Amino acid sequence: MVFYRAVMKLLSVNLGRATPVPYTDQPEGVTGIDKRPADGPVRVAPPGTEGTGASGLAGDAVCDTRYHGGADQAVYAVAREDLDEWERELGRTLADGAFGENLTTFGVDVSGALIGERWRVGRDVLLEVTSGRIPCRTFQEHLGERGWVKRFTRRGAPGAYLRVIEPGEIRAGDPVEIVHRPGHEVTVALQFRAVTTERHLLPRLLAAGDALHKEALAKAREYVEKYGAAGAAQEA
Repeated sequence: MVFYRAVMKLLSVNLGRATPVPYTDQPEGVTGIDKRPADGPVRVAPPGTEGTGASGLAGDAVCDTRYHGGADQAVYAVAREDLDEWERELGRTLADGAFGENLTTFGVDVSGALIGERWRVGRDVLLEVTSGRIPCRTFQEHLGERGWVKRFTRRGAPGAYLRVIEPGEIRAGDPVEIVHRPGHEVTVALQFRAVTTERHLLPRLLAAGDALHKEALAKAREYVEKYGAAGAAQEA
């Protein structure tokens, strides 16, 4: 798979409406995961803290703010290249926004991005990578694929959540420029593995510091407190 082409850009900016569904764990029985490309510019701004804030994109529904939205998950990005890989594996078409992502990118190694990496999108918007997306039942039912949570987790290319550092407007076709790459080696893919299937990797996440999603940072600190930085072998 080829990333970091000469041109890195947004293929689409995707918004979701609150839609009633029987499978969501959201108490109100609605989800905003079914996102579709917007026709024009979309305002991006910090949405507020988790549990009270929602999406960083104007007009985008985040229905369950217990687990979605908020400052550390204001924007969700997925590489078109990853969607294309899944298309080949699943034998079906996956439109931009099919994974519930706000940004479908071209040429950007989204899951290989470093925690704390900053992207300039369009002229004004500055985003910072915080973590990978953890799959849930709503995601599985939305796609209609049996065992999807396990398959998605095994692939280890979760796409990236980002926080909004500088607000503004974005639209399809806007360039994406990586303007800052931290000095550590904690990628989105590594963070995802650490919090899902390979807990012994949790101590390595501490190198990302406060740029990391606060929940992942807390898990890493708790692990080190319990087992020590090199105590993975002691874990039951």
